[in-house]
Amino acid sequence: MSPYREQNHFALFRLIKQLFFFIFIGKRSRFGYNFFVKETACLVSLGCPKNLVDSEVILGLLSKAGYQLTTDPSRAEILIVNTCAFIEEATKEAIENIIHLSRFKKEGGCRRLIVCGCLPQRYGKVLEKELPEVDYFVGTGDFQNLPKLLAQPPKRRSFLSKPTFLYNENTPRILSTPPFLAYLKIAEGCSDACTFCTVPAIRGRYQSRKLRSILDEAQKLAKQGVQELILIAQDTTAYGRDLHDGTNLEKLLRKLVSIEGFRWIRILYAYPKMDHFTDGLLELMAQEEKICHYLDLPIQHIDDEILKRMGRRSMGAEIRRLLQKIKTFLPGVSLRSSFIVGFPGEKETQFNALLDFIEEIQFDHLGAFKYSSEEGTRASRLPHPIPETLKEERLRILMGIQKKISLKKYQEMVGQKKVVLVERSQRGQGVLRGRIQTQAPEIDGSVILKGKARPGDWVEVRITQALPYDVVGHIERVLP
Repeated sequence: MSPYREQNHFALFRLIKQLFFFIFIGKRSRFGYNFFVKETACLVSLGCPKNLVDSEVILGLLSKAGYQLTTDPSRAEILIVNTCAFIEEATKEAIENIIHLSRFKKEGGCRRLIVCGCLPQRYGKVLEKELPEVDYFVGTGDFQNLPKLLAQPPKRRSFLSKPTFLYNENTPRILSTPPFLAYLKIAEGCSDACTFCTVPAIRGRYQSRKLRSILDEAQKLAKQGVQELILIAQDTTAYGRDLHDGTNLEKLLRKLVSIEGFRWIRILYAYPKMDHFTDGLLELMAQEEKICHYLDLPIQHIDDEILKRMGRRSMGAEIRRLLQKIKTFLPGVSLRSSFIVGFPGEKETQFNALLDFIEEIQFDHLGAFKYSSEEGTRASRLPHPIPETLKEERLRILMGIQKKISLKKYQEMVGQKKVVLVERSQRGQGVLRGRIQTQAPEIDGSVILKGKARPGDWVEVRITQALPYDVVGHIERVLP
């Protein structure tokens, strides 16, 4: 072989070797090269946005460890269900999903089925007998170790450590939301003692993330193109109090509004307690255009006797004073709340007082739930349970009142111009949907849009029609 041909031969060999390395060994993820391609994994996320962030962390950790990700469970060798078990309905949904996905162990290529999150953390090893088709149960204190567990399959099936894990800015995370929106979890767990709630037992005590960690992650999200940042925790207004260094929600927000790229910063899950809403926090919300004039305050009830039995820290008079204070600082603020009907011992007069309160405050958005007796909670041992049929009737009456309030609020918007973030189109209908600043994703209504725009666009819209939980608007221009 001539030197010339020999040189080309080795050059071609090197090129083929490099291509092989890139295609089959060094597939690039957002966190760098995965030098060893592993199995294909699919994750199904259930529950609230707080759970969704955990799911995004799991995806990030798996991707960094070299696993290939898919959204098609029939193509996955590893199936993971990140579960919610806050109430009975969530538990049922989780089990239904597990059973549905287990069929891919027979019909598809699934070799391992893993259940993560709240369900195993709440119910423990009893699930091993109840769900034999599941290979591993990984609780809220162990999901961060999932790549190690997969790499070296252990003999035991349950991993249920005390939940102390708190992710940070360096933890890999793959967003599953649209690219213009992200949830930012600022704390984990809960230290309250509501008698009906399972969260403290499932998630552990309240732990705030360090301020610097949150800001660094927020910077990364802004650079990725996130324009709506949604702060979440079991209680966002308690942020920083456990750090004992002066950190609080107001201080965090003052830093976040200075980050370029964010157009909306939204606060969810704010506990309705007066000392959580300082004058400084409300003044900041009033002054800063980026901070949505929107608050989600899970009040649960207004009758003092019921609130005491619920273990709530705010009684009716304080709740009313707080709402008045918020409206004074933030005229036109959009208020969302959630309530429980049919709590043990709820008298007709107490339920009627709740209806009167809802009529009085005129919440923009409201969710209501039938009381669910949850095993292990103090409320499950309370006397005088309410019959299921009566709970259903009370829920129907309450939501009927709220439907009229919501329609009235939206009718007042007709003719007004609003800034709308375009989100998606209805499949097969060519109809766009978006949200105004006073609508949170998934839980509130939306704006049905007429005109042309793309998801992620910010548009000026004239509201033309009101529906009970949505409005219709015509796009007048796309904003820069």
